[in-house]
Amino acid sequence: MLLNTLLQNVPTQDIHGNTAIEVGAIRFDSRAVQPGDVFVAVRGVAADGHQFIDKAIEKGAKAIVAETEFTDPGSVVRVLVKDSSETLGLMASNFYRHPSDDLALVGITGTNGKTTTVTLLWQLFTRLGYKCGLIGTVENRIGEEVLPSTHTTPDAVRLQEWLRLMADAGCNYVFMEVSSHAVHQRRIAGARFAGGVFSNLSHDHLDYHKTFAEYRDAKKKFFDDLPKTAFALINTDDRNGAVMLQNTKASAYTYGLKKPADFKAKIIENSLSGLHLHIDGEQLVARMIGEFNAYNLTAAYAVAQLLQTGLSKAEILTVLSDLRGAEGRFDYINHPGKPGCIAIVDYAHTPDALEKVLETVLKLKKKNAGIITVTGAGGDRDKTKRPLMAQICARFSDQLILTSDNPRTEDPAAILRDMEAGLDAEGLKKTLVIQDREQAIKTAVRLAGPQDVIVVAGKGHEKYQDINGVKYPFDDKQVLVKWMRE
Repeated sequence: MLLNTLLQNVPTQDIHGNTAIEVGAIRFDSRAVQPGDVFVAVRGVAADGHQFIDKAIEKGAKAIVAETEFTDPGSVVRVLVKDSSETLGLMASNFYRHPSDDLALVGITGTNGKTTTVTLLWQLFTRLGYKCGLIGTVENRIGEEVLPSTHTTPDAVRLQEWLRLMADAGCNYVFMEVSSHAVHQRRIAGARFAGGVFSNLSHDHLDYHKTFAEYRDAKKKFFDDLPKTAFALINTDDRNGAVMLQNTKASAYTYGLKKPADFKAKIIENSLSGLHLHIDGEQLVARMIGEFNAYNLTAAYAVAQLLQTGLSKAEILTVLSDLRGAEGRFDYINHPGKPGCIAIVDYAHTPDALEKVLETVLKLKKKNAGIITVTGAGGDRDKTKRPLMAQICARFSDQLILTSDNPRTEDPAAILRDMEAGLDAEGLKKTLVIQDREQAIKTAVRLAGPQDVIVVAGKGHEKYQDINGVKYPFDDKQVLVKWMRE
């Protein structure tokens, strides 16, 4: 493709050289550069691409896009821009022929609920007869084809590539998780959204954003950038919901359970067998559990209405009633050897998510049943939430077992000490520290009596444990089943 075609509608500050040249792929990793490629120097979290411009030129890059001027003795075309991260997304969109113009792209953002909501939407629209794409934490899909998932939101080039594959495969709709990192790093630049959904906001990712205000504002920018033709749907029960709408050009709508909303739901019954909701004037009996899933179901229903498919309320609700959430989100297993004892696997890894899961278990468990919680905290991530997570788990649990999660490059024992620091004397009395995650789960199973509930939190759908850069096979659900059968 011609370089000047890639640069269409890209704000540039200066250009040195002839842009009417044919270039190969768009690269932002100098190690991947091939002769004839264009290299975009992006300022990343771990490294600054500007430091690798010389390497990209050595490997045969014909053009360099950068934020700062640099010298080159050869004939490389130099393009200066204000924001190379945003430029990367815009160029990728040009390269893949603006794929989001050929389908309806809906983004879901928030601390909790993103994965379940996009999964519900993909299942709902697929069962209603549409071909759909899904981009998220657990998996990515083009119809029934599964693509690997390494980040909640992929990099800008891969995102546009996948959207083009989805459009060419005939996908009508794509439902996508939009992380705060992706907004801040401009990974979604060049993608045109038909709608955006805000679920909720709580303590998370402060290792990256530094302050809660910065984290909130990253979410808000997603809504600031929505076009006039899009809808902006927010959870009105979350106090940060109104903030998301302050500067949006999109048509604003609300959903919720407590405050007045455009799409209002009410819980009639909430039990371990499912939810009975009164939603938008209709009844919905769903297989999913908990108030948080009442919000997710309501959001999915609202999106189905806002996309103006022409489907009736009854058609949408009938399909929703039979859906299950995403893997590792309130997954529960019946103990084969202890009647009434169940285990729940959940991805909850923030104070707010843990509180919601455990509060739900407390409300739904039998009167004399105990709650045994197994949890840890990820390494190389926000340390300030660790004591809060332990504190919340101790408050709701009869027995707490602190264990290793994904320690990454941190010392697991140090992470556990950070968590223990949040416990008072009463909390410490009910807490065991077992660093080995399998032994921790085994201990919980052995301690559980009939009717008790075991909650294993933090990793959910993940099939590995990340220790010093190596991902060792580990599946909470499989380990639970193994020791229950023992």
